[in-house]
Amino acid sequence: MDTGSTSRNKPAKGRGAVSNPEGRFERLNRDAYDDGWTAEEEVPPLQTTVRIERCRTIIAHNDSPDIPFDQSINPYRGCEHGCVYCYARPSHAYVGLSPGLDFETKLFAKTNATKRLRAELAKPGYRCRPIALGSNTDPYQPIERRYRIMRQILEVLHECEHPLTIVTKSALIERDLDLLAPMARQKLVQAFVSVTTLDRSLARRLEPRAAAPARRLEAIRRLADAGVPVGVMVAPVIPALNDRDIENILEQARGAGADWAGYVLLRLPYEVKDLFREWLARHEPLRAEHVMSLVQGARGGRDNDPNFGTRMRGRGAVADLIEDRFAVACRRFGFNEEEHELDCTRFHAPVAGPQLALF
Repeated sequence: MDTGSTSRNKPAKGRGAVSNPEGRFERLNRDAYDDGWTAEEEVPPLQTTVRIERCRTIIAHNDSPDIPFDQSINPYRGCEHGCVYCYARPSHAYVGLSPGLDFETKLFAKTNATKRLRAELAKPGYRCRPIALGSNTDPYQPIERRYRIMRQILEVLHECEHPLTIVTKSALIERDLDLLAPMARQKLVQAFVSVTTLDRSLARRLEPRAAAPARRLEAIRRLADAGVPVGVMVAPVIPALNDRDIENILEQARGAGADWAGYVLLRLPYEVKDLFREWLARHEPLRAEHVMSLVQGARGGRDNDPNFGTRMRGRGAVADLIEDRFAVACRRFGFNEEEHELDCTRFHAPVAGPQLALF
């Protein structure tokens, strides 16, 4: 049975996307069609599969003017958290897979990441700047418990005294406090925990395999208690769906120890817009039309605005209202009052390999 096609009619339990459409570069498209000859069968749960990816480079560079970092690392391709709104979903089309269910079930682990990282940091022309981890897919997604690639990357950066930032929805970040806490004392790390909603039911449908909202707040508390500078990301803000939680998220995150806050308005690039519309039709049918109307109102009448400067915040009355509410709440709870400058002066290149370490 083609579980991808069947899932168009019955969502897979514990997964975010409703369907598994072909990627934009595929020459053929398949559509499910019920001819009445066979009774509907129970679709077995989709299993997560992981392929090994031997990457040629591990540090990605960007020059986007509205992104606060210019280099990043993603240990994995695809993400088992299954957040239906994830702007990274279209990247699966580049490897011949679907941005839908494939993105959250067919994953790639970059097992040679630390070898490549050592080589790139050791280049004579390398210039130290903070490396962002979690900018695309979550470095602490469930398969990290087995593959521990994020842990290995942190060990290299800790050894080299290289500054970094982390964004995650996972409480697994607590595992690495033995590395993060001493790095924090040297001004080498800042962590951000993404909290989209405080509604467990909504979170379970929006981001089915990420940590529960209360567990993310506890992760903020434990990071702060360990001395790690920690912020909260309210991302994405979805008008008429989770925007009602903005003030409550900020209040509870501040109480847990977060001292920085940011947000991003829902982005719906290419395939994601159709996946999100399917999700609304399945999970929020009574408000689907209203949600998309507000999204389009903040995106110049379209589902998505890819332009620098407006793609993160939107424009128009709805976007302005969200921005004002967020700013007022941040002032009220005392967010963003201090800058956390990361120290790039401590960096020293790693030893290239185990043989050189003998001399």
